Amino acid sequence: MRRGGGWLRVYENSLLFAFLTLFFVAFALHAIGGAAAYNHEQVMNGGETVSVFQYLGTSQFWFESFQNWQSEFLALFSIVTLSIVLRQRSSPESKPVASPHYGTGEGNKRQITG
Repeated sequence: MRRGGGWLRVYENSLLFAFLTLFFVAFALHAIGGAAAYNHEQVMNGGETVSVFQYLGTSQFWFESFQNWQSEFLALFSIVTLSIVLRQRSSPESKPVASPHYGTGEGNKRQITG
């Protein structure tokens, strides 16, 4: 992180990237599981099956997503937004991301104890 550049930018925003990754993984798992259930129902009723990508375009997928995920969308949005505001670079609640340990008090602990 001392060199800065792109890796520092990624590290400064790592919490955002972690939450976005979790969101997209959960969304993908919902699509895969929903497509399997949808296809099972289609087969039972004599209909045609669809791929996961085709299932993403169905009204059933979006109905389930918004019906079941209303509170989760709000909670995730709140967590991500507040985490960015409260722990992002230049926030008074957070140390400067690129600062070395000795500049944030971490080095002092080693000198006292070691």
